Parts: sequence; structure tokens; C-alpha cells
Amino acid sequence: SIYSAILLASHGFEDADLQPPLYFKTTDAMLEEFSYLGREKAEEIVITNPNMIADQMGDVKVFLPHPEGKETFQPFWPEAEGELRQLVMDKATSIYGDPLPEIVQKRVDKELNAIIGYGFSTLYMIAVKLVAKSLSDGYIVGSRGSVGSSLVANLSGITEVNSLPPHYVCPKCKHNEFDIPKEYSTGLDLPPKVRPVCGAQMDKDGFNIPFEVFLGFKGNKVPDIDLNFSGEYQPVAHNYIKELFGAEYCFRAGTIGTIADKTAYGYVLKYAEERNLKLSNAEKERLSKGITGVKRTTGQHPAGMVVLPKQYEIFQFTPIQHPADDMSKDFTTHFDFTSMHDVLVKLDVLGHDDPTMLRKLQDITGIAPQKVPLNDPEVFKKVISLFSSPESLGLTAEELGVSESGTLGIPEFGTPFVRGMLKETRPSSMEELIRISGLSHGTDVWVGNAQDLVHQGVPLRECICTRDDIMNQLISYGVDSEISFKTMESVRKGKGLQDFMESAIAAVDAPPWFIDSCKKIKYMFPKAHAVAYVTMALRIAYFKVFYPAAYYCCFLARNAESFDATRMATDSVPALREMIEAIKALDKNEQKLKKGENDMLEILIEMNLRGVHVKPIDIYRSRATEFIIDETDGAILPPINALPGVGAAAAEGFVQARQGGPFISIDDMVRRKVPKGIIDMLTKAGCLQDIPETSQVTLFEFEI
Repeated sequence: SIYSAILLASHGFEDADLQPPLYFKTTDAMLEEFSYLGREKAEEIVITNPNMIADQMGDVKVFLPHPEGKETFQPFWPEAEGELRQLVMDKATSIYGDPLPEIVQKRVDKELNAIIGYGFSTLYMIAVKLVAKSLSDGYIVGSRGSVGSSLVANLSGITEVNSLPPHYVCPKCKHNEFDIPKEYSTGLDLPPKVRPVCGAQMDKDGFNIPFEVFLGFKGNKVPDIDLNFSGEYQPVAHNYIKELFGAEYCFRAGTIGTIADKTAYGYVLKYAEERNLKLSNAEKERLSKGITGVKRTTGQHPAGMVVLPKQYEIFQFTPIQHPADDMSKDFTTHFDFTSMHDVLVKLDVLGHDDPTMLRKLQDITGIAPQKVPLNDPEVFKKVISLFSSPESLGLTAEELGVSESGTLGIPEFGTPFVRGMLKETRPSSMEELIRISGLSHGTDVWVGNAQDLVHQGVPLRECICTRDDIMNQLISYGVDSEISFKTMESVRKGKGLQDFMESAIAAVDAPPWFIDSCKKIKYMFPKAHAVAYVTMALRIAYFKVFYPAAYYCCFLARNAESFDATRMATDSVPALREMIEAIKALDKNEQKLKKGENDMLEILIEMNLRGVHVKPIDIYRSRATEFIIDETDGAILPPINALPGVGAAAAEGFVQARQGGPFISIDDMVRRKVPKGIIDMLTKAGCLQDIPETSQVTLFEFEI
């Protein structure tokens, strides 16, 4: 009842403490409640009838049983199998020649047999069509999760990650080499090589990722294909799914929002404060735990789209509703998707910043993300050095003063935590970056685990950094492949080692720290996801090194909410450093609130030191919501909505107002319906110094 009272009080109910007692009564207590009917009748109502109803219920199934005994109701396209096979074989032979090398043919056969045999062809072809549609519209797509473990996914265009072992392949004559020295576990790290016969520079690829990570040891696990689309393209992708299947077969996945532990603790503090209750810390913790996890609202999954087979209706699986947190949104499933994970297929079409940023960089520079020349050894060397030092930016760590690497603003590698990892490991290869990405996204993988091993002298390349490392390394030590797979699955979920796993590891020549490291891990990142992230990061790093103005312009656009045009449009590095020091002087909670501002100031210091500057807003040339590069001097011109408190609609209104010609005064701005808030912010930013207050003309009489 106290939990109920706290929850009701949090919603403003004044009678929160006046609720009837809420608890389950025992059988004896219930019989006592109905004692006025006599013992026999009371037992009939309390005991006999409820049991009779329960017995009649039988085996209740929440979801419709599959007519073929399968777990998941999958959409089916009869042509998908043939299309997928043809697509994969055409692409494979175009790269590796015909006939295919044995290693490629075996991998393709193994995967296609599992994918087609277990009926997953349609799911693959859905992803193929989605990615192809986005690419044709000019937006690159990033893969998430372990889909990059599938060579078929790579050859069909779903992911850029090639899961084969590292290798060379000639783009001209298709000659290929898979006999690579063991010290290379990532194709991009291979030294450059020219094919003597045709004189062509050979391509380098392959990340050595086992297929089992994606579809299970027997290939029967339902594929979970998650894709990162540009945030501004995501609605187009969702609508395209509706075009493919029909709107009546596609629904947004529902979510259930629950009360978080910190929110619960806040409710308890407020409840006690309003009632002048003095609670011990232990009692506050007890009460907050009692309401943590209680349903708060229903919402809509930001990316999930549930797809039905055409012979079924959604009501055979779940009711549908508008989400309570925004009734204007599309219909969502009433049951949250985690409850239906193995029943209906969910397509994860996520909105992500990296593809958007790369598209904007392409618009400015004319260089498509796929054309970034990472295979060029000189380019690669300069880009990769950014992760150890800012020297390729023309700066020293001492000059920069805010980071010992050049990765400020590089996705996944720009946070203080990851920059600390970079400082300790000093990566010089893509393999090391992939490992760092895996470590930074895992739980109990780096701190107190791999970090300690690195300090003890264990090379980073030998540590467990991604879930795939467990399976690959155990197989290389001589552990049975199925046991290696089961060990990987257990450890990566935080379930530790079972006795038979530990015995298998102890029986081979594994390092002495291996078992202990596995036992500490709570969650492990898939290598394929790390590869996809690192590939995106390297592309963006390329633009940062070679096209600084374009990079910083796009970074500002990506993080516009942290840019304050009244203070930050300056080329004074000391002034920017003072702003950072002011943030450091705040208490820790306030510093957390200012994190975005601090990150922005660090980037502004770096770009100014490199000779790229942000100009003050120009009331006639600044756009409403878009940062642009001024063609006259190469500086960055911020938009009108970079002013604090000025939203996109207000900024568009200002741009509309200025189309009437130059403003002759502040009064003129008011007359043209420019909001007072915008005028105040423009004044604060120093943008109206040449504009008088009033349009009134004073006449003077002169005596001659």
C-alpha cells in the first residue's frame, strides 16, 4: 500500500494515502470475509468455484500456435530463394572469379544451405531491398549486431563487412591469395601488393568472423538483421517496408516504459518531503526498489517494424494501439516486442547520425563514403595515426591541450573513456581499433579485465575483446568447435563458464589468464558490429584529416544543440579555454549536464588551432537551420537557430521576414513580426550593432 501511495502521490493525487488496503488475502481470511453466507457456501465461493474455473482453462497459449510447428511466423516471398542465390553467386564471381576459390565456395555453400534450408531467404531479401533503396537514394547504410558475420549478407549488399579470412584479390584479373601470415587478422592491415601479371594494385579485405555468431552453430537461429540508416532517411525506409508488404501487415513495435531506479528514488524523496517524514537511507532504498520497474507508459520502438505473413491478421497475435506517450504516432503492438521476439519478425530500421554526416560530407566534398581511399597506404597511415596523436591534424597534444589523440568528434572514439583506452594502447592498425571498439562496448571487459592484462604485458591482440575472439581462440588452442561456440554464447551473455567448458579449456594450451577473464565478462560486443563502427569512424576521420572545414561544418550540424552562437562564434582560443575551466569549476552533477557543451568547446579549440573559424551569425546570409561554409573566406557560418531558445520554426520565420529587404531598424524588425526573443539573442550575439533602434528621422533647423 505504501508503494501505491508513493506512485499516486507522484501523479498529484491528494488522496494518495487514503486508498483501501491493497494485498492478497489468505484462504482463511477470504473465508472469514464470506462467513456471513455460512461455512459451506463460503467454501464454494472461495475454493470450489475458482478451482473449477481454473480446471476448465486448460493449456492457455498467449500466441497462435504455428501450423507447421515452427517458432516464428515469417513473411514469405516464393522468389526470394532464387533471387538470393543468384545475387550472391553473381557478386562472388565478379570479385573472386569463376570458379570460386575453394574457401569462398565452401563458405557460400554452408551459409546458403542454412539460410535457404531454414526459410530465411525472405528476411535476407527484405534487407537487400532496403539497403539497395537507401544506396540508390544516396544514403549509405551501416550494419549493426552480428549480421556482418555472414558472407552472404556481404555479397548480397546488406553489409560491407567481409567475414572471410584476410586476403588479397586483384580487381582486374580476379587472382586471390588467402595464404596470409598469421600476424595479420584484418585485411586492411595487410601491406600493399601489386599483381605482377597485370600490374594492378590488389584489394585487401576480410575480417575473419565465424558465421556461427550470426545464425548459431547449426544455422537455425532466426537472423536478427539490424541496420543503421540515416536519421533523415529512416521515415523513407519505414514507408518502403509498407510498400513491400502492405500497410495492413506492418506495425511499429510497442514498448513498455518503466520507472527507472533514479526516478523511483526521486518519487520517494518527494513523498517523504511533502509529508515531513524522516526516513533512514535504508528505508528510502527499500521504498524505491519497491516501485522500480513499475509500468510508467507505453511507447513506440524507435526502429522496430513488425511484419506479418500475408495469411494472418495482427489481432491473431496482439492488440494494437497508439502509444500513450504520443497518441499521434502510428499504431503499435500492444504487447512489447520482447514478449513476441520469437513469434513475429521485427525489422530494426534504426536512425543513426553517421550515415547522415557522411551524406553531408559527400554533398560538400563530392566524395562518396564508399570512395574514401582507405586502401591507399599513405592515406591509411595518416588516418590511423589520428587515434594515437593529433599530429596528422598539424597539432601536438601539448598545443591542443584537451586530448592526447586526434579523435575529438570521431564517432565511438571521441569520448573521454575511449580516449583513455587509446592513450593506454596507442593503436596503429585497424585490428587494434576493432579490439578497442569491442572492449569499449562490452561490460566488465576492459576495466578490471583486459586493461589489467595489458598492464601485465599481454598484447592487446591476444586479449578477449569481442565475442568472436572466444570461439576463434579456443578453436586455435584445440578445443572442439561446438564447445567453443557454446562457451562463446555463455560468456558473451554474462553466464560465465560451465564445468565442461572450463575442463575443455584447461585441457588445452590456453593462456593462464583466459578462464579468469571469461568469468569476469558480463556482456561482449560482436566483432562484425565493431568492424562496421570502425569503418564508419575511419571514413569520418579521413574527412577530418583531409577536408577540415567540411568535417567541422558537419560536426557542428550534427551537434547543433550544444552550440551557442552568442558565445562560441569566436576565434579566441583563450576565451574558449576559459569556458571549459568554468565548467570544470561546477560540481559533478552540473558538469554532467554541461557535457555536450564541453565537448563542443574542445572541438572549437581544435578547429581554431587548425585555422578553421566560426563567424558570427549574419542576419542576411545565415540560413535558418543549416551550418554552411562561407565561400568568400572558408569560415563556417552558423544558422539562425544556433541562437539559444530559437527553434527551427522561429528561424524559418526570420528568414521569411528578411526577404522584404534590409532591416532599417529594430522597429522595422518588430513591424515585420520578428519575435522579441530572436531580436534579444541577435543583440546579445553582437549581430545588430549597425542597426538603429528606431526608424524615426529627426529634422534639425540650421540658422544661416
